[in-house]
Amino acid sequence: MLEQYFPNEYLRAFVVLALSLIILRVALTIGYVVLKFLTRKTKTDADDLLIEKSRNPLTLWFLLISIRLGVEELTLSESVTRVVETSITTLIVISLAYVVYLILDIIIFRAIKKLAKRTKTDIDDGIFTIVQNALRVAFFVLAFIYVLDLWGIQIGPFLAGLGIAGLAVALALQPTLSNIFSGVALILDKTVRVGDLVYLDAETKGTIEKIGFRSTKIKTADNELIIIPNSKLSDSKIQNIALPEPKSRVVIPFSVGYGSNIEKVKKIVLKEISSIKKACKNPKHSVQFVNMNTSSLDFKAYFFVDHYDDRSDAIDEANTKIYNALNKAKIEIPFPQLDVRLKKK
Repeated sequence: MLEQYFPNEYLRAFVVLALSLIILRVALTIGYVVLKFLTRKTKTDADDLLIEKSRNPLTLWFLLISIRLGVEELTLSESVTRVVETSITTLIVISLAYVVYLILDIIIFRAIKKLAKRTKTDIDDGIFTIVQNALRVAFFVLAFIYVLDLWGIQIGPFLAGLGIAGLAVALALQPTLSNIFSGVALILDKTVRVGDLVYLDAETKGTIEKIGFRSTKIKTADNELIIIPNSKLSDSKIQNIALPEPKSRVVIPFSVGYGSNIEKVKKIVLKEISSIKKACKNPKHSVQFVNMNTSSLDFKAYFFVDHYDDRSDAIDEANTKIYNALNKAKIEIPFPQLDVRLKKK
């Protein structure tokens, strides 16, 4: 029918392409408005986000369909027609894989994240990122293999070569992969969490700032950042002050001179640590006589604070109160000294 009005096949192909594109574009716009109206009544924003994200792939599909209809009006060789059709199919497959990934990402992963927030889990967002990236790569690989099959490329030898190349890459990236899996294990095992105070050794201690794919960042009390590979961290002996609970014990060592009344010292110090602002009432405070040193009687005062972050202030307050109380009671606080005796000839 169009041949009567447009005898030139190129002009006819252009008209078919333009008309079909306009019709499909109008249909897409109407459908978009209707769907937006319907999704306003839903409580979730996942459907709105899905419609917004899928608009560009749908536009691409309609353009490809319009091109396909326009090409049918042209007299082309079989090989050219096959190349055009395969190219259009390739673009549709890639965009379709993208849309399927969007559906899974928006609906499933958003639901998992919301569920994790409701249950107050401590699973790091890195776990979701790993799964999302793995899913994205899987869809890309499947789409790529299907495209190769469309173009008549034998995928058997390709997959065999891909397996050998993957093995070589895996061996080369073994340290990096070890750090990644160690990081995932740390997160799932909940051995350490972001915000926990950890001691690795006498020199390495601080608060966990971030558990990444390759390394864990620890911030020290001096505001310095220590970066430790996850594989080394998972193999290390970790003292987590935040586990099993943030309540922490404070130990205050002090000494008095020989001849002091032991019970009086205990009574004075116990009264002082009981008045510390951030000290817990349970477990009970205690003062113990631990050692008879060469020039002093050594004691230790024990009490708990609700959170390990309060330890520094509690130690300062306890030392101040104990010193002032012993000094007021005129109890000798010994200090290192050297006696020199001169012998007369």
